[in-house]
Amino acid sequence: MTSAVSGAPVRLLLVDDHTVVRAGLRALLGGEPGFEVVGETGDASDGVRLAERLRPDVVLMDLRLPGGAGPASDGVDATRRLLAAVPGTRVVMFTGYGSQSDVRRAVEAGATGYVLKAGPPAELLRAVRIAAAGGMGLAPEAAKHLVGHLMRPEPAFTGREIEVVRLLAHGLSNRGIADALFLAEATVKSHLIRIYRKLGSSNRASTVKEAIRLGLVEVDTLP
Repeated sequence: MTSAVSGAPVRLLLVDDHTVVRAGLRALLGGEPGFEVVGETGDASDGVRLAERLRPDVVLMDLRLPGGAGPASDGVDATRRLLAAVPGTRVVMFTGYGSQSDVRRAVEAGATGYVLKAGPPAELLRAVRIAAAGGMGLAPEAAKHLVGHLMRPEPAFTGREIEVVRLLAHGLSNRGIADALFLAEATVKSHLIRIYRKLGSSNRASTVKEAIRLGLVEVDTLP
């Protein structure tokens, strides 16, 4: 049961690697009746540790975060670890990334809210209140993506296939991918055949384009 139910303020933990963003959130949420910011951090692993110590009602978690000195690698991984350690906490993703793949990953990790940083403050406040009360607080764009995913599920990829497609996107040849992953070139070709089939693509260029659309490859990491 959250503090929102008992009448006490909703206790919030902020996890975002941008200091200015955290300052803005503190100003917004701190001035809102019924909210109390109890902690903040800029990396994923520290977010998990703080949640275990502070036991907040709701964590505002950025999607893409540095892991810091710990096992969590990003916001999605931190959400998964945090909820395993502190099951009663609710996580609302507050991020600049809103692709269908991003929303799906966050919800599958256990997030009960997803809000875009470009949206109006009212959407964030609404999502936090809904999450604190035990519901699913989604911004309209995130809700649309989630419904779209449920109606048209995306193909599942193995970890190795994702590694292969990301190296493909960086322009590596089959031999280059094989060397980078310590695989036989024939194994790389087998992975590519399965990737092409899952993406419905017929060549390297269309494969990369579709992988970017699904969020398997981040545009800002490409050369």
